Amino acid sequence: MTITKEQNDVPTLQASSEFDLSTYLGSYKKLVEEALDGFLPVQYPEKIYEAMRYSLLAGGKRLRPILCLSSCLMMGGTVEMATPTACALEMVHTMSLIHDDLPAMDNDDYRRGLLTNHKKFGEDIAILAGDGLLVFAFEAIASHTQGVPCDRLLRCITLIAKAFGAEGVVGGQVVDLESEGKPDISLETLNYIHTHKTGALLEACVLSGAILAGASEQDLQNLSLYAANIGLAFQIVDDILDITQTQEQLGKTAGKDLQAQKATYPSLWGLEESRRQAHKLIEEAKAALSPYGKKALPLMAIADFITSRSY
Repeated sequence: MTITKEQNDVPTLQASSEFDLSTYLGSYKKLVEEALDGFLPVQYPEKIYEAMRYSLLAGGKRLRPILCLSSCLMMGGTVEMATPTACALEMVHTMSLIHDDLPAMDNDDYRRGLLTNHKKFGEDIAILAGDGLLVFAFEAIASHTQGVPCDRLLRCITLIAKAFGAEGVVGGQVVDLESEGKPDISLETLNYIHTHKTGALLEACVLSGAILAGASEQDLQNLSLYAANIGLAFQIVDDILDITQTQEQLGKTAGKDLQAQKATYPSLWGLEESRRQAHKLIEEAKAALSPYGKKALPLMAIADFITSRSY
């Protein structure tokens, strides 16, 4: 498959002998960033919009919105119908990063190679910037999605809300904070933390795009298995990178997990077993997409990309 451009300059997929993930990610990243910029112009009071845009437009791979777009396309949907939700997912993710970096949480000074939001604007504005992004995310889905039946849209909004709430990211963060400094954290607890703190939102990214496109319940089960596996693999690789890469390579403070005495997969399994487990999860994720043939190439390539990050 290769990327082409239609008259409206939206990337689409056409079959060919190979799939170029780099081109695919680059094209959709550009689309997402242009859409994010358009969704959130600066207005009065300028400071809060500047703070929201500072973190939202700070870069990153944009994997979460791209997962949403990719699953929608695989299920026969369009880029247009999924773009507001894809952008909303990036807003929710950015909100979680802003709040996660706060002194009351992980107390980080750098994110994506830049000062964290609270270091740039102060803790009060950083909290409000995160709140603003979270609320605006749902406004963007509800106000800007076109060509999608209301029942699908409502299901999509409910899915994202649950993924970020106490049943998902928030719950995982609570258990993560409670587990700091404890030497006897079990694998079961560690899995709970990361299937909720990281995996829940990744699963919402994959499933939301498919829901918008009208995927069947069997399709959603397959995609849920794919998402659960890449979500856990993603966290394992993040744990490995935290102890094997520098701040310059990561774009954020390195070695934070060790300093905070957090349980990680390498601390429980060691580096080699952690790498083996990550690769196993990716293979299981790709196997869940086998019914979809070439239409699943983007999602399969993204799964491989997760473990190809340098570690």
